[in-house]
Amino acid sequence: MIPDNTPIIVGVGQFVERLDDPDYLGLAPADIAARACEAALADAGVAADAIDLLGAVRTFEDSRAGPGPFGKPDKFPLAIARRLGIAPKAAMLEKAGGQSPLTVIAELAERLLSGEGRAALAFGSEAISTVRHLSAQGETRDWAETLEGEIEDHGPGLEGLLTPYDVKHGLVAAPYAYAMLENARRARLGMSRDAYARAMGELFAPFTEVAAANPYSSAKAAPMTAGEIAAVGERNRMIADPYRLKMVSRDQVNQGAAVLLTTVDAAREMGIAEDKWLYLHGAAWASEPPIVERSDPAAYPAARLALEAALASAGKSADDFALFDFYSCFPIAVFSTAVDILGLAPDDPRGLTVTGGLPYFGGPGNNYSMHAIATMAERLRASPGDCGLVGLNGGMQTKYGALVLSTAPRDWPGLAHDDLQRQRARIAGPPTAERAEGDGRVVTYTVIYNKGAPARAVIVGELATGERFIANEADAATLDAMLGDDPLGRRVRVVHEDGANRFVFAGG
Repeated sequence: MIPDNTPIIVGVGQFVERLDDPDYLGLAPADIAARACEAALADAGVAADAIDLLGAVRTFEDSRAGPGPFGKPDKFPLAIARRLGIAPKAAMLEKAGGQSPLTVIAELAERLLSGEGRAALAFGSEAISTVRHLSAQGETRDWAETLEGEIEDHGPGLEGLLTPYDVKHGLVAAPYAYAMLENARRARLGMSRDAYARAMGELFAPFTEVAAANPYSSAKAAPMTAGEIAAVGERNRMIADPYRLKMVSRDQVNQGAAVLLTTVDAAREMGIAEDKWLYLHGAAWASEPPIVERSDPAAYPAARLALEAALASAGKSADDFALFDFYSCFPIAVFSTAVDILGLAPDDPRGLTVTGGLPYFGGPGNNYSMHAIATMAERLRASPGDCGLVGLNGGMQTKYGALVLSTAPRDWPGLAHDDLQRQRARIAGPPTAERAEGDGRVVTYTVIYNKGAPARAVIVGELATGERFIANEADAATLDAMLGDDPLGRRVRVVHEDGANRFVFAGG
């Protein structure tokens, strides 16, 4: 027997606006989110005035200081409420991170379970493509809004994603940090650069096929072969070793997605057909320390804990799922979870994405996995009783969530987190040295490119004492040496000067 107050998903909606659409309007993020919410309401056949609770995924504009080039609403969730013509009992703005669609949905589920409301919308959006396009054309917009009412702002939640220590040494963007993780995995597997590039291309080629068939993809693009993804060229320049452009999350998108939740008894009262209902069978998330504090930078213990907890809650193994969507901002995010933890083959016939992935479908900020959940819901409705797994990733493989969905009835299991975090805290990491001096070796690295040319090298190294450190170098001879010979495991000498660690290869 399923309790009447069990929270369920009953509606999903997505929206995309492309620059080359004939009806392109240049919508603001709030407009895009509202379009997605309207689609979710229509999917369930529910009027907007039924909504009591709103949960917004934080936009990139709300994740950083300042108003943005075109301004923004001072209370993003209420900007969507205004467009829907509703006055919710409560509205919240979640912390940043790709795991936030899960944490928003889980919190709304708990509030519905407790009777705080009868129906809730979780949503998010980005209009980064429009901002860049209009700015390049010398155009401007006024997207600022001042809204009355209160929201529950959970704060930016950026702590530990990129630390001042990381930034000081040049790890100022996600591709650079993830490239370090990717090369650490290559080191563990003992693969050459060329072999690993082929493996990344083979992983992502099927993603491009899914994205090409997805009507909500950020761009209309043809599928790519593994060789095309791996080949460096004018339209596939190096970003940060080992990443080519076509392996990197595409943030230049205008996309929004929303999920409508209610309870079993409320769904019956509202006349929502049961073939629309999705039950949450497992939900969990955990987080990692900064990269330099991880024993194996390529491993993802927090993801293992979250995946194992969600699967245990659902009573499932990887073999039991019909559908998967693994967060895919970069290849390592799929390799370290689907392949290394769950043991799935990169060419698993079930596929590892339902959307097409962030480099090809699009990476709408923190909200990508809301699209994955929406698409998963549609696919599961068409195959009653099957189970789907959504893996959500935030930060620099810092926060990982797992969500199991099915049309099969299941009472709400709750969101596993606190105990998982205690387990993660018991996993010892290496000692670290912010001021590093002496001889050591390269644990992992990247070479950062600027307009296709190598500009700076960054390493995570290990001193003879066992202490880990980050160091960088922009010297041309060092960059040539990094590109000429595989630097993994090579001996280096590190010095601390001008507030940062610098390295040279031993004997060079």
